[in-house]
Amino acid sequence: MMQRRMTVANRTVMGVLAALVLAACGDKAPLPSSPTSTPIAVIPAPRKVEAGSGVFVVKEGTRLEFGDGVEGERLGGYLTDLFQKTYGIGLGASGNVPAAGVIRFELTGGAAGPAHPCAPGIWASCPSESYSLASSPSRIVISAADSRGLFYGAVTLWQLLSKQQGSFVVPVVTIEDSPRFAWRGLLLDSARHYQPPEFIRKFIDVMALHKLNVLHWHLTDDQAWRLEIKKYPRLTEVGAWRVPAGPAAAADIDPATGKPRLYGGFYSQEDVRGLVAYARSRNITIVPEVDMPGHASAAIAAYPKLAVLDRPSADVPADWGVYPNLFNAEEATFKFLEDVLAEVVTLFPGQYIHVGGDEAVKDQWQASRRVQARMRELGAKDEHEMQSYFIKRMEKFLAGQGRRLIGWDEILEGGLAPNATVMSWRGIDGAVAAAASGHDTVLSPQPTLYFDRRPFDTPTSPGRVQISTVENVYAFDPAPAAIGEAQRKHILGVQANIWTEHIRTPERVEFMAFPRAAALAEVGWSATKDWAGFSERLPAQLERYKVLDVRFAEAPLPRPVDPFHRTSHEMVLCTEKIALSLEDDAPVAGTRAVFKVDIMNPCWLFKGADLSKATALVASVGQAPFNFQIGDAVKEIPLHRPATPEGELEVRVDDCNGERIAVLPLAPAAGNFAVTTLPAASIKPREGLHDLCLTFTRKSIDPIWTIDSIELKTTRAAGTE
Repeated sequence: MMQRRMTVANRTVMGVLAALVLAACGDKAPLPSSPTSTPIAVIPAPRKVEAGSGVFVVKEGTRLEFGDGVEGERLGGYLTDLFQKTYGIGLGASGNVPAAGVIRFELTGGAAGPAHPCAPGIWASCPSESYSLASSPSRIVISAADSRGLFYGAVTLWQLLSKQQGSFVVPVVTIEDSPRFAWRGLLLDSARHYQPPEFIRKFIDVMALHKLNVLHWHLTDDQAWRLEIKKYPRLTEVGAWRVPAGPAAAADIDPATGKPRLYGGFYSQEDVRGLVAYARSRNITIVPEVDMPGHASAAIAAYPKLAVLDRPSADVPADWGVYPNLFNAEEATFKFLEDVLAEVVTLFPGQYIHVGGDEAVKDQWQASRRVQARMRELGAKDEHEMQSYFIKRMEKFLAGQGRRLIGWDEILEGGLAPNATVMSWRGIDGAVAAAASGHDTVLSPQPTLYFDRRPFDTPTSPGRVQISTVENVYAFDPAPAAIGEAQRKHILGVQANIWTEHIRTPERVEFMAFPRAAALAEVGWSATKDWAGFSERLPAQLERYKVLDVRFAEAPLPRPVDPFHRTSHEMVLCTEKIALSLEDDAPVAGTRAVFKVDIMNPCWLFKGADLSKATALVASVGQAPFNFQIGDAVKEIPLHRPATPEGELEVRVDDCNGERIAVLPLAPAAGNFAVTTLPAASIKPREGLHDLCLTFTRKSIDPIWTIDSIELKTTRAAGTE
């Protein structure tokens, strides 16, 4: 990966050098004058655009000017750095050369532009993000009511830049712009996999160039606690580290400890302050999430007295899914959480603190005599009311700190805290209920806005098999008809979530985020939708990603189906109960295979196999740990009795109850953590095309045996070997 990134960086440098040469010669080439020759490919689409004739040439020495009250040092530094890094243009270097042109920023006395349907709420009002941009051949003027609007005007200016006949130009245009919604966010899950601060800064930069303004930072969960809390150091000393699931990680011994190597990391308070300040300079507010009362396993591993159970696990778990571990309801636990939040509010100055509240399985509370006694003491008639008490208490504490609580839509259950804001993820029902009861809401529903769903069917990208395309994201309506006109004032905005259980690296975060984040940005910003127009503007955005060295999802060209060879991603799953594009756990370092599998029923259909000349079947298989917390659903997983200790791959013809035509023992693969090609199994040719059903026999659900690929050997192929 490092070699790939260096190659991209070198291409970028060469491109910048070439741009400088072309820009230096630009005055000698005729410049386009037709408005149609300089397309306006801005994302998100501005509210109003009027194209003129001619262009403004941006080159070395183009001067920046700032009106009274404009933060010229911050804004000028940002724009100068952006133009230099992406296109090699040094703004303001020759400020005394009138021919170089002028870009001027001005503050107006009031909100830029007319009234618009922006949700007011307590969040930063949309008029403060409005701006106007007017360009002519000699100057560009960007005006706004405050620095937020000027910043977004600068972003639009950067997007307007294009290379025409050897020069960098901005079309003559007049733009009036303002956002539809005040909350335009992305969630980054840093709990499941730690991303280094330098990547998060880059992520913030790219968000800002989409006019996204909220980074919801998921910092705690069952699998890790990533935020340093001074009063409780074990939260990161213990809670930030785990041994990944599977035999490969268990065999990766750290010579310093003689134990399996720990995986993880955390963000110091110094890291956080730096990232918060960096985000603020990009008009982005970081909203931290500290999950409660569920998703608490890492905190409990660090401080067992927080648990409901008497003897909780001392290890941070590595399974995905929903653990039943909840915080107990003791006063000492509430004090612990208030202490944590007291440090959180000193680090994150934004209005909102997210407390999770989702997927709190109540089994431990129900079975605990002590929790039941506490419920009676507190007047909670059931476990839902107990969670409501929990959230209301946290809201009261945060209100005392001058902050507002936001949580997932489960906080509606048992009674909503008086001033809580609801983030609706289980569809839009939570948003509908919240708005109807007079509460603010952010729409963030699965599956459409869950970016752990793959953007298209790709065999190399782990994630959930279910697909949410760019077009699916663009089609989402953050103001659905189910929320009446009178209640729409409670819609703060829209957010997409990048859950990283199956997104292990920063490069994959980018791949899963972009360009779907561009569609999200337009959904949140633009008052009208135009899929055809967005599609026409998207290629320019993809070119910007290349300049920024952002890895984005670009669908591969379709290829014909091979009747003799299929990967797991080219086959059909027999069922899709919990279907994943699942990354192998081995090797520990290096590229890993990615399998398409239903973990509830590992079964594949090789559709339309040509068996007329087939004489043998070769299977490449892998094994992945069953590290999924799925509750009682685990009892529904079928097990087929093996004939040998290690099990077999069975192949049946026409359907899964059909004739068994091949059995491939798994013994050669049992000791290999990565992909193994099994010895070929002979099969008898038969006429026509047939479906093949492939299943594994096994004694237990762990490991999950998976298909990597299946190949049919033919008589012709056999004669050439």
